[in-house]
This record gives sequence, structure tokens and C-alpha cells, in this order.
Amino acid sequence: MSKKNKPDNKGFVYSTDPNFKFEEEQQGGSSTLPPEQQKLRIWLNTRLRAGKAVTLIVDFVGTEEDLEDLGKKLKNYCGTGGSAKDGEILIQGDQRDKVLQWLLKNGYKHSKKAG
Repeated sequence: MSKKNKPDNKGFVYSTDPNFKFEEEQQGGSSTLPPEQQKLRIWLNTRLRAGKAVTLIVDFVGTEEDLEDLGKKLKNYCGTGGSAKDGEILIQGDQRDKVLQWLLKNGYKHSKKAG
């Protein structure tokens, strides 16, 4: 039995409208702000990580490619692993001082530790 309306990631499963189609939201050319205008916040987080500490960099405004590039540079500088997705960069361990130092050195002058 083939499904006429396949579920999407927003939870829609069924529609009574025979012409209904799932349409992805169009993101209108989200461009990346220059480093001088980025207001990044650096957090230490241990929630939902079995007590392990991670450094979380939030409030990045820009494309996913630029976020991943910045995450890769920070991970390389700190010498640890991590990930970059959903507007957040996650660096393993308590690396707040190193991350802040690197960001300030590379033009992210509005970056600061939070929490």
C-alpha cells in the first residue's frame, strides 16, 4: 500500500486536502555577518552529557557552511573534537578561555563568556 502523503520532519502525517504537498520552508539567502558584528556567547554545559563538560558557542549568524568552517578552526586550535550544527558550535571539554582568546584574536571582538 503506497502512501499518498508521506510524513515530514514537522510531524504532519495526513491531510484531507487531495492537493496538499509538503513544502520545505525557503530560507531567504541567509548571509553571514562579518566577524566584527558577530556577538558570540561562550557557555560551559554539562546537561544531558553524562556529566562531561563541553564548551558551547552560540548566537552565530550565518550559513551552515561558515558555521562548520568556524567550528573546524576552533576544534583544530583547541586540539579536541566537537560538532557544529543548528547555529551552535560544541567543543569537547572546558575550553572557554582558549576559544575566547582565539575569537578575539581573529576579529570576533563582541565575543564573551556567558554563564
